[in-house]
Amino acid sequence: MKMSTATLLLVALCSLSAHVHPQNRLFISELLYQPHSGEAEYVELYNAGDAPVDLSDYSIVRWVNDAPGRHYVLPSYTLAPHAYVALTKDAASVAANYIVENPSALIECDLPTYPNSGGSVLLARAADSLVIDRLDYSPDMHNPLLRNEAGVSLERRSFDRPTNEPSNWFSASSTSSYGTPGYTNSQSTEFLAEENSFTLSNSTLSPDGDDYQDVLTVEYTLERGDLMCDAAVFDATGYRVAQPLNAALLGTHGSIEWSPAPTLPRGRYLLIINLYDTHGTRQQIRRTVSIIK
Repeated sequence: MKMSTATLLLVALCSLSAHVHPQNRLFISELLYQPHSGEAEYVELYNAGDAPVDLSDYSIVRWVNDAPGRHYVLPSYTLAPHAYVALTKDAASVAANYIVENPSALIECDLPTYPNSGGSVLLARAADSLVIDRLDYSPDMHNPLLRNEAGVSLERRSFDRPTNEPSNWFSASSTSSYGTPGYTNSQSTEFLAEENSFTLSNSTLSPDGDDYQDVLTVEYTLERGDLMCDAAVFDATGYRVAQPLNAALLGTHGSIEWSPAPTLPRGRYLLIINLYDTHGTRQQIRRTVSIIK
């Protein structure tokens, strides 16, 4: 049976939706899917190539119930090499609620609505519907210590890592007003080590002196032996309660230990491991630990 052109495009879209095109240099960079009530969502794109691109050659695809829907062809706009653009239904709303370094990088256009419970953002070529980037997002990608994700965007950390690598996304920082529409992400980083290079002995602690779960041990194995490290533990309010390491040279393997004080209250704590080298490259590893009593 001969398929229509529309059917062929639909099949191509479905089969390629989970992958990015190998020659793609236009990426999904940031997503605000849960704005405060009455405010606007936005999707940020980044041109990682060395040539300008015309956004009208691309579309954002609505993805619902595991199937493609409407294609939202983007307006004509020349995105310079290594530049960002934020797409939104209401540019004035975004400008009023976030720091906007370049107002011309806010582009008002029609877009899908993104569910707060999670969903998918698809970027496709307008000419043939080929999906070139896809982000499958969920609230679990946010900082686990956030009390409320409303108004906090998810930012991509590296364009050299797969879009859907969970560790490649994190909540925008509070110092950036929880969003960076149209400019460099606050969580942008290079990768000095794999996320799974650091493993926790356990994710719960009971510091009561009975020698059971009194100490947190973080084992690490690294390819490089020249990385420096700061490690600190923060409570749910962002207060630093401990600093197990300060400007320590890690070596290729070893462990980091934290013995919490028995007086620390129950709750979740965030261990932040900052890695850096002599070239100024930095990476942050985050792990959540719970104290139970």
